[in-house]
Amino acid sequence: MAGVETDATHPESMATEEEPLISNLDLFLFTLIAGIVIYWFMSRQKPEPIPEFKKLDTLTATSTRETSFVEKMKKTGKNIIVFYGSQTGTAEEFANRLSKDAQRYGMKGMAADPEEYDMAEISRLSEIENSLAIFCMATYGEGDPTDNAQDFYDWLQENGEEDLSGVNFTVFGLGNKTYEHYNAMGAYVDKRLEELGAKRIFDLGMGDDDANLEDDFVSWREQFWPAVCEHFGVEALGDDSSIRQYELKEHTDLNMNKVYSGEIGRIKSFENQKPPFDAKNPFLATVTVNRKLNKAGGRHLMHLELDITGSKIRYESGDHVAVFPTNDTALVIKLGQILGVDLDSVISLNNLDEESNKKHPFPCPTSYRTALTHYLDITHPPRTNVLYELAQYASDPKDQENMRKMASSSPEGKALYQSWVLDACRNILAILEDLPSLRPPIDHLCELLPRLQARYYSIASSSKIHPNSIHICAVVVEYETKTGRVHNGVATTWLKNKTMVDNGHKSTVPMFIRKSQFRLPFKATNPVIMVGPGTGIAPFVGFIQERGWLKEQGKEVGETVMFFGCRHENEDFIYQEELEEAKKKEALTGLHVAFSRDQEEKVYVQHILRNHKEDIWRLVHSQNAHIYICGDAKNMAKDVQTAFYEIAEELGGLTRTQATDYIKKLMTKGRYSQDVWS
Repeated sequence: MAGVETDATHPESMATEEEPLISNLDLFLFTLIAGIVIYWFMSRQKPEPIPEFKKLDTLTATSTRETSFVEKMKKTGKNIIVFYGSQTGTAEEFANRLSKDAQRYGMKGMAADPEEYDMAEISRLSEIENSLAIFCMATYGEGDPTDNAQDFYDWLQENGEEDLSGVNFTVFGLGNKTYEHYNAMGAYVDKRLEELGAKRIFDLGMGDDDANLEDDFVSWREQFWPAVCEHFGVEALGDDSSIRQYELKEHTDLNMNKVYSGEIGRIKSFENQKPPFDAKNPFLATVTVNRKLNKAGGRHLMHLELDITGSKIRYESGDHVAVFPTNDTALVIKLGQILGVDLDSVISLNNLDEESNKKHPFPCPTSYRTALTHYLDITHPPRTNVLYELAQYASDPKDQENMRKMASSSPEGKALYQSWVLDACRNILAILEDLPSLRPPIDHLCELLPRLQARYYSIASSSKIHPNSIHICAVVVEYETKTGRVHNGVATTWLKNKTMVDNGHKSTVPMFIRKSQFRLPFKATNPVIMVGPGTGIAPFVGFIQERGWLKEQGKEVGETVMFFGCRHENEDFIYQEELEEAKKKEALTGLHVAFSRDQEEKVYVQHILRNHKEDIWRLVHSQNAHIYICGDAKNMAKDVQTAFYEIAEELGGLTRTQATDYIKKLMTKGRYSQDVWS
């Protein structure tokens, strides 16, 4: 541009000496036209920006390949893929077992999280010879998909025109018969895949966690593999040897800043907290209150308050708070001693399948101590596959025989596993103590043990009153097993010991929020009937706080009625002061309590529901009341539901079938909600 400016000013310097040959306007037009011509010519000389477009295309292709399980299967020579919908890790564990099984039958399998892949590619499985998709699907809540299977569930619902002909599949569902919608997710996936044209090669399996989920899975699996072999015309290799999925790497001079010390996702994430906070990035909340709720009795019911100031975490009444507990230090030390290892050795367990998305069974590198404290479940009785894999390390042939027998599907083996492991509540430490000849290498044990899972609690507060605090109500789990050992619940014992200041430091809890459908009615004028004995009162503490807050804002609020139950009025009538204060302020319009053991004949919440049947029927049938149940699924929830059937029969003049349909319609409309556990 400097040259152009010089040329442009040159004629002006000569203007006073002689008349210009061209006017300034002509010069301007000439310069403009010349510039346009030069620009046009230069732009024509420029190569088309094809490389740029190619670069974008390449990025897109890479992104597609990363989410393409079909391409990954082709690349690694795999023909079986096992998808899992897992909330607590069990379905993922079963998926891993099935993918390892494939090798024993001359095939190659991979376990896959549907959240990580493009599930629309299922139709492409027909491109792989003898391919099979297995789905291990857990049902969560009220017949819902697990968090990681939600997108897959939505895809199945929304893609009615999808053609899955040529796709082979089978489904194993994980559920609990105490819940209303037993194995709903497994049944839906099985039915929907068939509707879309896929071919079922083995019957839907259903595991019942209320009975013996492991037994159900092993029995199904024993029949499943022969059916697969028959379908594809292959023979089992008969290879029953142990198959390692990870290899051990020991670190001797690693910078400790690169070693995991309990973080769930990003290393050092507990030191440098960054929102948003979720299951892979929990927030370290400070414990500000930890008090015992019950006045007497042998149990310990507790109320904790977690400070979430500055976290940007938002919650609603009825949501769940998930916490990541740690194992008892004494158990970890005992494991180290019995196996004769240095727990502070820093190791990595690296996946032998380099193409696998899951590089390690838990965050690595880390120490054995950290793995056993933060990442591995050492308190639940181990499943049969763990016993089978560990049997090779028992020096006593009798111990080997019994361990393999317990892992088999024979009636004798199942009975032995049920009595010696499950009924006796033997965890891995108890098994090692009771089988002195069994001394496995600790790295193989760490590979086999399942991940320690987050524990979920109904939030016992309202964000309208406590925007920067989340409250937990829980009872400490403690009982003696048949072997005379004392079993302490992992999370509740850990929470109980969370004092406000621990060795000069504030106690913290890694946590995140899981949204719930357990919600107060949109219209505050709708009456609310809450039934929650024991710690089932937790979400209703938040509901009552919120209804009280709305009332204070001048809003019209419908009747709010609480049916609570505990053992003794003078021992475990928890939140008594808060409830009575709410009643006084009319935030709670009705409070009815069943003290089950204060009289000779036991009285439970279902009994006092019947005692107030006229009021209940008026609120439900005439005033559109919403009913909420929280607590034990196995007995209480069923008994309460039966009480509502009986009220509808008696006061509504309905038959039992009509009463059942009436309550089911309330559920469909969101007016009968349950937050229950077994």
